[in-house]
Amino acid sequence: MANASSGELSLVGAGTVIEGKIKTEGSIRIDGKLHGDVIAKLNIAVGEGGVIEGSIMACNVSLAGKVSGTVTATEKLVLEGKSVMKGDIRASRLVVDEGAMFDGQCAMTTPPGPQR
Repeated sequence: MANASSGELSLVGAGTVIEGKIKTEGSIRIDGKLHGDVIAKLNIAVGEGGVIEGSIMACNVSLAGKVSGTVTATEKLVLEGKSVMKGDIRASRLVVDEGAMFDGQCAMTTPPGPQR
């Protein structure tokens, strides 16, 4: 459930096809198809039936579906067991579950801020 501190949650349901760019101040879950880029201030989740052909940018990204494009997660990227990722990844932390497919390059970066 979304609340004031976590922002709004937007949904793209199964059977929905969107062409264009999506930008949200909160989080988004995509179970349909998106031909374009998606930018979320908080989190992006791609469900098992979700397909994105474009770039993804958010704090945390969780992929269970298919993505063709660049994924940038300023905090954490999770590739779940049935996910298919074709493209480059840039993330501070990366979790790859057994069975996930990844074809591309990965750059692990620390977010800007005070050095530890």
